[in-house]
Amino acid sequence: MIRIEHHEAMLHVLIEVTDEGSVKLLHFASGTYEEETLDDKSYANRRLVDVQITGEDHVIHHGLKHVGTVPGTRLKYQSHLFSEAGDSRRLEIRQSDAATGLAVISHFKFYTGLSLARTWTELRNEGEQPLPIEYISSFAYNGAAKEGSLPWDRKMMLHLPRNSWCGEVQWQQHSLPEWGLSRVFDHSVNRLSVHSLGTWSSYEHLPIAILENTESGSCLFWQIEHNGSWQWELSDAEVNELYVRLSGPNEDEGHWSRTLQPGESFESVPAVAGAVQGGFTEAARELTRYLRQVRRKNEDNRTLPVVYNDFMHSLWGDPTTARVQPLVDAAAAAGCEIYCIDAGWYEGELGEWLPSEGRFEGGLAAMTGYIRSKGLIPGLWLELESVHRNSPLSSRPDDWFFCKRGRRVVDAGRYQLDFRNPEVVRHADDTVDRLIAELGIGYFKFDYNQNAGTGTDIAAESLGDGLMGHNRAYLAWADRLFLRHPELIVESCASGGMRMDYATLERFSLQCVSDQMDYRLMGMIAAASPSVIPPEQAGIWSYPLTTSDDEAVIFNMVNVMLSRVILGGPLAELGEAGSALVREGIACYKSLRQELAEAAAFWPLGIPQLHSSRACLGLQLGGRIVLAVWRMDQEEELIEIPLGKWAKGAAQGKNGGQSGNVRCLYPAWAESAVAAWDAERAVLCVRLPQTYSARVIEIG
Repeated sequence: MIRIEHHEAMLHVLIEVTDEGSVKLLHFASGTYEEETLDDKSYANRRLVDVQITGEDHVIHHGLKHVGTVPGTRLKYQSHLFSEAGDSRRLEIRQSDAATGLAVISHFKFYTGLSLARTWTELRNEGEQPLPIEYISSFAYNGAAKEGSLPWDRKMMLHLPRNSWCGEVQWQQHSLPEWGLSRVFDHSVNRLSVHSLGTWSSYEHLPIAILENTESGSCLFWQIEHNGSWQWELSDAEVNELYVRLSGPNEDEGHWSRTLQPGESFESVPAVAGAVQGGFTEAARELTRYLRQVRRKNEDNRTLPVVYNDFMHSLWGDPTTARVQPLVDAAAAAGCEIYCIDAGWYEGELGEWLPSEGRFEGGLAAMTGYIRSKGLIPGLWLELESVHRNSPLSSRPDDWFFCKRGRRVVDAGRYQLDFRNPEVVRHADDTVDRLIAELGIGYFKFDYNQNAGTGTDIAAESLGDGLMGHNRAYLAWADRLFLRHPELIVESCASGGMRMDYATLERFSLQCVSDQMDYRLMGMIAAASPSVIPPEQAGIWSYPLTTSDDEAVIFNMVNVMLSRVILGGPLAELGEAGSALVREGIACYKSLRQELAEAAAFWPLGIPQLHSSRACLGLQLGGRIVLAVWRMDQEEELIEIPLGKWAKGAAQGKNGGQSGNVRCLYPAWAESAVAAWDAERAVLCVRLPQTYSARVIEIG
């Protein structure tokens, strides 16, 4: 017997190799391993990886579960290797199946100081026959509820973030029976399966979940890092134990299969799994620390420039010189640093991306030159992956586009470009390089307003495999883009947050979290957003209107104060009071932004949902706390906020005082917002004067 162990921060991993050569993941949790007495079935279910080949059996009664796979259950240990690389340590475990010649290498990448691992699985066909693969796990763990003595249906809580256009980051928390997963026997054939299908990776669910053990006070959490289809499942295994399986697309969920020819190899979609002591907030914070570590290093995520975009509640995609110029002046006066011309700047339909010949006096170059003359970086909206069916570019051959059964895939009047095609890549390169060179563009909003579905069968044996090839080719294109233009700032958007995955966001510095057009609901989305995206990367719209009273303007500015500012609305038409509140809000934001890239979020009133009656997002910024507090339809003007352990450090204040300094940071004149501060109990009482009002409070 061989035991392979790794400890990093709170994470403890134990893998055992039996005398017969079976590889078992016995422990993946916070805290040390307590030896278990496992019967043969339980021990067998601790296998490290699941792989299914067409024509092979399953060894257990499984329903649609991805367990008991063959040759997954036949794999035998060959070797393992630890290696060091900078701030990470890698573990590779090699197994093989003598019957098929399939070699399977499980990869674990551990990061110094982080209680998690990035995991993926590599397949190699070292046999003599083709091997049609239907399923491959990126992470497989049986034993997800083994800490503590209570049965899993009484102690486990699943936190799941649902997503929708204009309704992003909506966490729900339920016991597993409330999710429909109950103990009915030693094991059942039902499961809790969550997946995304198509080119929108997060249109119904974000690829993240947190499984909380309320008895042991610990969490297992995971994230799948793919910009296309993915799947994970949670269910019970033999003798009443829970398992987790993470994967990319597979044949059942994703229309994916892939035949490995002799000598070929394939890598699964990467995932991240971690374990911490604590609950939801501790898991979300650990994931944030990881996201900051793996994200492409760029200046934008350090300086956090303020963006004005002229679409939302402003030009709605109808820019002209006469309409844009006053907004540029107003944006500069308000303290913005980037001006993005949104949709409508181009000639004709989506596809060729040639500047309009009639919208701008002297041409678009004159307009972007005017933006630069006001000290702003010029930006453009671009939906580069789509071609409208009426665009001249649609005359290109079919292999430029997604096709199924000899017909082009069309959605929302658009064809989907296939980035596996070198000519498509050349078109994308030429478009971006031309706009940068000719117009001086320093910022792009890459939008994506279609879901091209299950994939393409051009040069692919399955629709899902064609899609995955395109997904990976697009990411490779983005990597090369930033090598050519390292200072370029790109905002990722897909009808808001419909592609809010970390395969995409590892590359792009800014994410449009939502297209929500009601500023009140936008506040609830903004308050929840740091649970899935670091504050310095989460772009939130703020759009004060000419009809907005002072409290509505303040509410809009509070929405963006602890994230990234994307200002919209009729900025040039606001009255003096509204304009002054916007200027004050941006100045306040600039006083905070240098610390956002290291801030740690918490939610003292719980994670908000769209129709919460109140909400509070807190950020720990060094030795102080900054709170954004929203009153929605709550009748009472007082909101009591228990800060508890989050107030430690800040309660001492910047200068070592006993109670710290508590003040309303924005708007500065709203001193009455701090109704009471009990430093001993760490309870803050905030007064908000009317329904749908908000304030920013600083402690420390």
